[in-house]
Amino acid sequence: MTNRRLIHFSCGAASAVATKLALAQHGHAGIVIVNAYIADEHSDNDRFRAECERWFDHPVTVLRDEKYGASVLEVWRRERYIKGPNGASCARALKRKPLTDFSLPGDIHVIGFTAEEQDRLDSLSSTGMLIEAPLIDANLKKADCLAMVERAGIDLPTMYKLGFNNNNCIGCPKGGLGYWNKVREVFPERYWRAAVVQADIGPGAYFLLDRKTGGRLSLLDLPADVGRHREPEIACSFFCDMAEQDIAAGRLLDGREWSQMPEMKA
Repeated sequence: MTNRRLIHFSCGAASAVATKLALAQHGHAGIVIVNAYIADEHSDNDRFRAECERWFDHPVTVLRDEKYGASVLEVWRRERYIKGPNGASCARALKRKPLTDFSLPGDIHVIGFTAEEQDRLDSLSSTGMLIEAPLIDANLKKADCLAMVERAGIDLPTMYKLGFNNNNCIGCPKGGLGYWNKVREVFPERYWRAAVVQADIGPGAYFLLDRKTGGRLSLLDLPADVGRHREPEIACSFFCDMAEQDIAAGRLLDGREWSQMPEMKA
């Protein structure tokens, strides 16, 4: 059994703020920040990870799958499976497995679920995993997290700037019609590579729902004018201001004032 806090840092704004809050509350002792590297994420994530390491004043341990070369498309090809009721094959192989292999019994997992994601926290908590969700505790939404990263003087990841609501892989099977049309617009080569792999696997790999027929659509057949895509919102609420004050002030740890937190920028 360990007393580690294992912070899941995904290179997204929410997990970055969750990490910063956890460090402000608990200090650095017993903290391990982990990032599951995926080759299909935007290359700017390397820059963002490095800037966040400086903001955290704490190293990030990067985990990398070796079996599939950390490649989403390679998982799809070799598993002949993309997504089902229990999630996506790529997420299981490239994120969950490396994190599970790295985890130790008794680890407390700190995850950047936002205030909109209470259902995800409830679902994961039901598995018996020990979880802390500092963003939910602080009533912080995704828009707050994006604003807090900017206000800390850190350039947001490129995927947000390109209009994507999440900084995940380029071409996530959890995305809908509008999301995939956005991928086709911004990253056409990536879109068509995914479409070819999906077509090779066959109709069982079609993960998009045709709202008119109720059937499944392949990426090769996706009309360019369907779906809705929501741009990311960046706005700091009252709770955002409170969280920034907590980070700047720190907490009393072991009877001593936590004074090593880098100063927040206005």
